[in-house]
Amino acid sequence: MSDVHFGLGTFGDVTHGPNGVPLPYADVIRNVVAEAVRAEEVGVDAIILGEHHRDDFVISTPETILAGIATKTSRILLSSGVTVLSSDDPIRVFQRFATLDALSEGRAEVIVGRGSFTESFPLFGYKLEDYQVLFEEKLNLFSELLKETPVTWSGTTRPPLSDQEVYPKSHSGNIRTWVGVGGSPESVVRAAGYGLPLMLAIIGGAPERFAPYVDLYHRALDQLGKPRQPIGVHSPGHIAKTDEQAIEELWPHYEASFGRIGRERGWAPMTHEHYLNEVHHGALFVGSPETVARKIARAVSALGIARFDLKYATGPMAHETLLDSIELYGTQVIPMVRDMLASGVAASEAAAR
Repeated sequence: MSDVHFGLGTFGDVTHGPNGVPLPYADVIRNVVAEAVRAEEVGVDAIILGEHHRDDFVISTPETILAGIATKTSRILLSSGVTVLSSDDPIRVFQRFATLDALSEGRAEVIVGRGSFTESFPLFGYKLEDYQVLFEEKLNLFSELLKETPVTWSGTTRPPLSDQEVYPKSHSGNIRTWVGVGGSPESVVRAAGYGLPLMLAIIGGAPERFAPYVDLYHRALDQLGKPRQPIGVHSPGHIAKTDEQAIEELWPHYEASFGRIGRERGWAPMTHEHYLNEVHHGALFVGSPETVARKIARAVSALGIARFDLKYATGPMAHETLLDSIELYGTQVIPMVRDMLASGVAASEAAAR
């Protein structure tokens, strides 16, 4: 598993300054660029920016910020995570990422998905009752656009296309595209149907419980006669010098973010007990570099994944604290995970669980 890649993701959570007051959106956007630059400096393989249309997240157009990052970096992959394809125009998505691919000399990547929020539907004039058909048809069209040849396509969500060329073409000739999935078997099979890599968003529960989805994806690819594709995992976390520091630093911000989302969706109140359970037994990768490295290595071994993306920003945590976490991830966590995978320690621990 020496070819495993490691990314860092953010939705551009609105962070607080030293006085506890939320920073202006413009400042947070510039800080996201600085965080991506730091990620490249410390050896991270990919930066992943997620699209949202809410007042607690600043990233509504990931590819725009990624283009800014492209001008300040030279190696790191530039990815959305996710691009909400259901409420966007697949042709415009392709054009924007083809442009990003040119600016970055082939580093652009798209993770398409339906997203876990629905604000973009009324904002862009779509009906929630069309949630399923919008994604089905737009993913179908986008998969044709990725071939970068004339497109003939018809559906119910837009006028048909006949032998249509779309410009610009990408620098690489093949924009990396994953399908982001939250745990629906139907979504896993859909990704396999298009022969696209699978990115599992694991935000609750032990990562190992997603093994059946990994198996389903591989079986679906085989049955459809598609070549094997990589699988990735995207999970939240935070790293500090000690377990105690990391747990203490993240808690108020985790509570603020997930507490708000929970109230909006009618969930039970967020408790510290639930938080600690996710830290010790679930999908929160929180702790010292060694603790987080061991947990990542176990997940990589248990699921056989080729990419692990840590969502490093949750809630209003300060920019400076995020930079410290990024530093530890790149300089300590990633090297330790690679060593654990190479030595077989992680596989032994995963098998013992």
